[in-house]
Amino acid sequence: MDRRQSLKLIATGAIASGALVAGCATDDKKDKKVDTPAADKPEFTTDRSPEEAEFERALRAKGAFFSPHEMATITVLADIIIPRDNVSGSASEAGVPAFMDFIVQDMPQHQTPMRGGLRWMDTQSIKRFGKNFVECTPAERITLVDLIAYPEREHVKKDKKLAPGVAFFSLMRNLTVTGFYTSEIGVKDLGYAGNRPNQWNGVPADVLQQYNVSYTEKEIKECVQFTDNNG
Repeated sequence: MDRRQSLKLIATGAIASGALVAGCATDDKKDKKVDTPAADKPEFTTDRSPEEAEFERALRAKGAFFSPHEMATITVLADIIIPRDNVSGSASEAGVPAFMDFIVQDMPQHQTPMRGGLRWMDTQSIKRFGKNFVECTPAERITLVDLIAYPEREHVKKDKKLAPGVAFFSLMRNLTVTGFYTSEIGVKDLGYAGNRPNQWNGVPADVLQQYNVSYTEKEIKECVQFTDNNG
């Protein structure tokens, strides 16, 4: 579950378009909390219209969609998909579980697949290990995840009973990657710096000479000279 492989899914378009749209929804990724009080009214900012802030307030007023147990399962799965490493934090540290709770309310078509998939994980865990997924050991969790994480493997193609788990884990992975790489932690993980101001020191001297023009002292002083910030 290397996060670089997850990122490759984005680059190759393998992530469902609905999940990518979800990454651009109205949730503020820098402040994702499941238990945000309903009384908290999102403030208008330069990147959020009043209508978007009101829409978020209305969703938050509904409270959490997932139960505490479901959220615990989502947290474990998200951190299996994108664990903490020496570059950045894990999916849960980026607020992915809360992002998912927001998304299933913002995009209700994900509610049944997600809730059904979480139950499928517990059912399979109980059959194989006698306990719910979150109660399993790390090794047991990976054993189950490996069964459904790679749709192209032969055992998946032959065992049709795994199909619901495969579909669920695909959605889970897509939402995890979308939530992570649209969070502050995820953007830093990518090394994305965004647009930054540069310093233009004017037209090169050889070009000015070629066209027999030059800057006036006033232009040089006010327009094309910069202080060296490094020294």
